[in-house]
Amino acid sequence: MEKIGKKTRAQYRSKVEEDFSETFKFGTLEFNKKLSMRYGENPGYPAAFYAEKGASGPNMATMEVLKQGSKGLGYINVGDMDLGQRLARKLTGIYPDKKICVLIKHEMPSGVAMGDDPDDVFLKAWQSDPLSNFGSVDVFNYSLNKQVAQSIIEKGRNIEVVYAPDFSPEALEVLNTRKPLRIVKMGNFLDKPCQDQNIEFKRVAGGLLVQKRFDSKIISAESVEVVSQRQASEDELDAAVFVWNIACFTRSNAIVIGKKDKVHGIGSGQRSRIDAAEDAIKFSRRGYGPEGCVLASDAFMPFHDVAELAGKNGITAIIYPLGSIRDKDVIAKAEEFNIAMIATKKPDELDSERCFLHR
Repeated sequence: MEKIGKKTRAQYRSKVEEDFSETFKFGTLEFNKKLSMRYGENPGYPAAFYAEKGASGPNMATMEVLKQGSKGLGYINVGDMDLGQRLARKLTGIYPDKKICVLIKHEMPSGVAMGDDPDDVFLKAWQSDPLSNFGSVDVFNYSLNKQVAQSIIEKGRNIEVVYAPDFSPEALEVLNTRKPLRIVKMGNFLDKPCQDQNIEFKRVAGGLLVQKRFDSKIISAESVEVVSQRQASEDELDAAVFVWNIACFTRSNAIVIGKKDKVHGIGSGQRSRIDAAEDAIKFSRRGYGPEGCVLASDAFMPFHDVAELAGKNGITAIIYPLGSIRDKDVIAKAEEFNIAMIATKKPDELDSERCFLHR
């Protein structure tokens, strides 16, 4: 028992030296080493972050580390920051007048909210699932003031990284009192678009997967079609667009439930869609609950089990892609619960959009 304590935790604070090359190229893309990470996905393995040459605007190439904290940035931290910034940027494009807070845990959203009051937006996001949000990377599309900073460091909240476009001097003073906290400033989030070459990579043993980056076309009520007899209300359509775009940044199988200003529950990374739905509802009970919410499913429903579960838990609308051989059965089951079914396509389109993510 004497060995258990600070010494056993030292591996999580110890930086691993790396000797990776300063630059590397892929076709016309060139990357330059910007930061050595504390370690990789696991302690003891070296890691580094490379910035894409020529990238500008709000992306990881332009981040500025204001405070490394007592541990420094790690590989997972930067992955979380990237996902949170992408989601915040997407939502800002849809809701340009709203303040948006995105909480990320292990490269998955764990809380998202938007509104007008800076502190209220953060608290709404945090309260969606305080247990999952413990140890999160918190991303904002707005400058942080002293009040938000005080809420961030409140006793009982453990936050790894705060990532925002700017910080008031008073906010920085408050945040700096939390020794382990890392503080990172975004590059030109509010006044410039993200500019890079829009290509995604995934390393596999003996090779490399390459694809063009996905960008959802579901940005307003005009982007979707209600396919049930009951028409969706304006609030339900607004919530559907909001939760669908969060599902786009949630590991598949993904189910996101929420209202038009905040997430209530997220189920992610499950092999079965019904398991993801059960998780989303279960996690929502830690915060706001599922009643009156809209549910987003990142792909079609092979059976009517998710619609039935949603109805039994007070969910009033579902946004999802068509494409199952049982689409009619799914819609019929939803209508038993008076659920409005919203397809991710325009009325004159045949194919629905799906939004798988596997990162």
